[in-house]
Amino acid sequence: MKTKALCILVGAAIMALFSLFTNYTNRIETNAEETQAVNLPHSTYLPAIPDTITLFGELMPIDRQDVAESIEREMLTNTFWHTNTMLVIKRSKRIFDVIDPILSEMNIPSDFRYLAVAESNLWVGSKSPAGAVGLWQILETTGKELGLEINDEVDQRYDIEKSTYAACKFLKRAYDSLGSWALVAAAYNGGQGRVSKNKSNQMQDSYYDILWAEETARYVFRIAAFKIIMNDPATYGFNITDEDIYEPYPSRDTVVSTSIANIAQFAIDHNTTYKAMKNLNPWLRQNKLTNARGRSYTIKIPE
Repeated sequence: MKTKALCILVGAAIMALFSLFTNYTNRIETNAEETQAVNLPHSTYLPAIPDTITLFGELMPIDRQDVAESIEREMLTNTFWHTNTMLVIKRSKRIFDVIDPILSEMNIPSDFRYLAVAESNLWVGSKSPAGAVGLWQILETTGKELGLEINDEVDQRYDIEKSTYAACKFLKRAYDSLGSWALVAAAYNGGQGRVSKNKSNQMQDSYYDILWAEETARYVFRIAAFKIIMNDPATYGFNITDEDIYEPYPSRDTVVSTSIANIAQFAIDHNTTYKAMKNLNPWLRQNKLTNARGRSYTIKIPE
């Protein structure tokens, strides 16, 4: 009896081990099939490059190999940098509705809207390590030279309208000196003095014929890439509907020519919050507006 019972136990153990082995083998085979499915080869396509590209009203010489490779590099970078480009497209209406009329009023080519994209990704609160801030990434010294008020309480580089007028002043002055909008864009990135020096040293007048530092060498092509993608986002894989685009925040303007002791209280008095007030008026840098000189400020009141 003991021998028979032992045989039964041994047999049961063998069956159990066999079952475990079979299940383990099946799991390996299943995992292998899943891994194979996950690792199936896929295709990534080069973004379509238009046959002709006009930027700032000037024709880009994309028939040249170096120019074609440069625009392709920026098209690849911004087509497949999905999160950034998607956000830029979604923010575009909120910003372009404000700056486009100013560009037109100041006789600046409308394509310079994409320079703002290249500078700040259309994020008004953007700040660079060098201290350039706002939609147009203006340095403090440059901003003051262009007539912007910049101090502890007010920084108009964060004001979309006023900073756009200031940027337009720079662009117009640079064009009067350089005579090419592509060179003007290069000057916005690398400085007008550096552009003039490169023109003189290399004895060339075209942006595309001058050897630049890396950032400036890519700058105009990056602007062009944003223009191409944002004018036809679906072609480049960005399936965004009109409902997906961020609308401007509803607001009304009120003019203030006195001091504001407490902007949080000022917001409450206008049936809103400090947060909502600051979101619409990021140029207000403190919780007060001393306004010792009695200047007039237009403050947007959220509705």
